[in-house]
Amino acid sequence: MTQTVDLYWLSSQINDASVKGIALAASTLIRDGQIAIGMQMPSVRDLAEVLGVSPATVSAAWAQLKKQKVLAGKGRSGVWVSGNNVTPRPIRFEKIGNYGDNIQADLAMASPDTALLPDLSSALQAALNSPQLNSYYREAISPQLLSAIQPRWPYPAEAYLATDGGFDAMNLVVQTLVSPGDRVIIEDPTATRLLDMLDNVGAEILPLACDSEGPLPEVLTTLLEKSPVMVIYQPRTHSATGHNISRGRRQALADVLATSSTLIIEDDGIGDLSVESAWSLGEVFPDRTIHVRSFSKAYGPDLRLAVLSATSNMVKRIQAWRNFGVSWTSRILQDAVAWMLEDAATQQHINVARETYRQRREKLLLALANRGLVLEARDGLSIYIPVLSEQFAMITLAARGIAVLPGERCRLGNTQFIRVSIACMNEQQLEMIANALVIAAGHEISLGVNL
Repeated sequence: MTQTVDLYWLSSQINDASVKGIALAASTLIRDGQIAIGMQMPSVRDLAEVLGVSPATVSAAWAQLKKQKVLAGKGRSGVWVSGNNVTPRPIRFEKIGNYGDNIQADLAMASPDTALLPDLSSALQAALNSPQLNSYYREAISPQLLSAIQPRWPYPAEAYLATDGGFDAMNLVVQTLVSPGDRVIIEDPTATRLLDMLDNVGAEILPLACDSEGPLPEVLTTLLEKSPVMVIYQPRTHSATGHNISRGRRQALADVLATSSTLIIEDDGIGDLSVESAWSLGEVFPDRTIHVRSFSKAYGPDLRLAVLSATSNMVKRIQAWRNFGVSWTSRILQDAVAWMLEDAATQQHINVARETYRQRREKLLLALANRGLVLEARDGLSIYIPVLSEQFAMITLAARGIAVLPGERCRLGNTQFIRVSIACMNEQQLEMIANALVIAAGHEISLGVNL
């Protein structure tokens, strides 16, 4: 018979009856072995009554531990202890790349082609002349980088903060501004790691459906009625679908958001490789917009650099949380990017890279169209392919030595798709890849194609 954790003993171990306090106390007891794997937890209602909190508070605490695979179960069957490893992990992200040893064409990661990245030698050398080099002064952004980005920024922001990459910026935002149980609207699909971040803080995720022009305004209207703390979206070159938000859709979203006070978080992950010019709703809502731009895809992943803009108060809040750790981003890396932003040769190199990626996308799209699979031309380092079954697609492609990203890593709904990176695609394998993708999508290859 399953043993149930004593209600009054458990409540006596909880000194902080907040969501975070309950989750921390329970996870500590489980990790230390005082609550064993397989034991049943007291009912949510009973524990809430003894602690003097609402059942929603206990449910939110259990939800955190469920996402960490420590608790399982719900409803009448109750909640029980399923594991004792309470270290937070980005589950979706960690699954990417485990495709076995038989892969001949790895098209899962939309990583930039190293041959198309600018040379860093001169930029790094110039950055060594930073006047604040090796100082422990915790400035939000170096004067050189600030001077370089302000003329290029999509709106006149009040304050800026340099971070260690785009996902570091987004994680800082989530950790600082989202509490367990908070509701967060996010595009569906979205970037894999954003979902992991929200899961990690125990947010309630509200999926925002999109079409080829961006998030659907009517869906956003409905979701805003649930009082979310923020809405997160990618303003240009979506990482999963490749769409850019159309000008008409931008206005429609602005009209909807004007009826709320919800924070607006913009994740511009592809940055200067996008075919679209930078834009931001910060032009309309400067007091509640946080705009994040990554420089990794265009200038180099090892630069680990992004910049976010917000109000001065918001940047101070994010900086305060950041002071628990690194406090500031390397001035060498900041000033290297600043130098490249103002170097004509580097900017021409970025233009060539953008055009090369466009050609690679079009070659694969043409090959698929010649086989009867016609897809909309979008943007980015990958293409979005609807499929009848992700499982069938992944097995079919793996059998042919091809790895792609399944939609389940970055979606919340049931739409079946795969994301295929074109960034480093070997064009000598183009015919083989196109044949396999058509079959994986659930289509028959058109006759008359040389196989």
